[in-house]
Amino acid sequence: MKEDQDHDFQSQSGLDASGEPSAQQPASDLAGFVEERLAGSADGVDADARRGRWWRDARRRRYLVVADSLALTTAVLICAGIERGLWEFAFLPVAILFAKIIGLYDRDHREIRHLTVDEAPGLLVWAAASVVALGLLGRSFVPAGTNYAEIFQALLIAFALAFVFRATGRALWRLRTQSEQVLIVGRGDLASAFRRKITLFDDLHMSEHTEDSSRIDWVVIASERLDAQEISEVSRLCREHEAKFSVVSPLRGQATPQEVSSLAELSIFGYGTADVSRSTLLLKRALDLVVGIPLAIASLLVAIPVAVAIRLEGPGPILFRQERVGLDRRVFTIWKFRTMRAGAADELADLVPVEQLEDPMFKLRSDPRVTKVGRVLRRFSLDEIPQVWNLIKGDMSLVGPRPEEIAIVSRYSPEHMFRLSVKPGLTGPMQVYGRGELTFPERLAVELDYVERLSIGRDLRIIALTPLAVIRGKGAF
Repeated sequence: MKEDQDHDFQSQSGLDASGEPSAQQPASDLAGFVEERLAGSADGVDADARRGRWWRDARRRRYLVVADSLALTTAVLICAGIERGLWEFAFLPVAILFAKIIGLYDRDHREIRHLTVDEAPGLLVWAAASVVALGLLGRSFVPAGTNYAEIFQALLIAFALAFVFRATGRALWRLRTQSEQVLIVGRGDLASAFRRKITLFDDLHMSEHTEDSSRIDWVVIASERLDAQEISEVSRLCREHEAKFSVVSPLRGQATPQEVSSLAELSIFGYGTADVSRSTLLLKRALDLVVGIPLAIASLLVAIPVAVAIRLEGPGPILFRQERVGLDRRVFTIWKFRTMRAGAADELADLVPVEQLEDPMFKLRSDPRVTKVGRVLRRFSLDEIPQVWNLIKGDMSLVGPRPEEIAIVSRYSPEHMFRLSVKPGLTGPMQVYGRGELTFPERLAVELDYVERLSIGRDLRIIALTPLAVIRGKGAF
């Protein structure tokens, strides 16, 4: 990056009043600049001070405690009944303490983005341990006892309710709590990328700090060049002024480490250079079939009314077929419910000259060829239902990069070809991280991150996030 586009800690570039690099201020003043902004933002915020340090996080923890308590209590009462379940209240503090020990109340404070789906494994462990302990105690102290079927049933109910109640608690917290004000220090691609994430991910509950904003709650340094001493000093200042502190790593794309490990005081970045194991690919295919076959059967219930709606709207086929490029550049036929008027493919050249596109990707926000029924189908991704059969055949997977047309792939550069090293997916990182709102570089970045860190756990996470992305509809057009 050019020296005048970013904050260079070793040069004579500094920061201007808006948090951008300035040629008039020495780099050593970074800590002084941050301290000045932190001190200035604290003026007139006595109301926040009376609430106590880190009041937002304290409020969120209380919501999560209530969610867990309700989930466990409801599960036990449903499975054991009121007479045998009321004594469970005596055990509740122990269950909450266990949740605290395994980190279910503190991760939101430490991580810049923490979703309920990310803690699903921990929630399952907590629900299992709590319900089993209650069941064993019930068999010991309650005359009627508790059988193992009730324990297993209560475990599943407690896990499901904890997941739903925690997600609801976080949503209520965002509604009742003002967003955190973030001071972004730096400019250039790195700072712009972070600003984009604040826009794309509403659940971050962040707003960029301005001169008219309230106190600064979070300081984020987004610079291509970093200095350890400066970072250490800014960290101390943030601790003193009760502001969270993060540094956006300048290592992006293929330079992003897959693992960060510690060797005494040294942080070691690890990079994956091996192929995906055969066992992972076999499990991925098994997951495709285990989920895909029931999904294909269930989709018939939706497919019939959708087909009728398309037929009633006007002439033309119900299904649309097109050749797409999949794994290892193999061409296959993809099926979708038709969302455009008949003959729309012949009109594409007039709307989008593919050979003149700046990037090998296009998505028309207001495509005049889309029908009224088609808009509804696209809004809720119902047009993709026939691709379940591509999934069962093996052309596609549940999760992966979306398949592209031949004309688009023909314009790929060598650095884009990684998209064809895995099977395309019904859903994928693009669908849960912004959909049509993503620029081509942003789309490549999230897909590269997926391809280079492919795992069953990551697939399950994306599958879990997909329904919420569909409901929100952001970027669906």
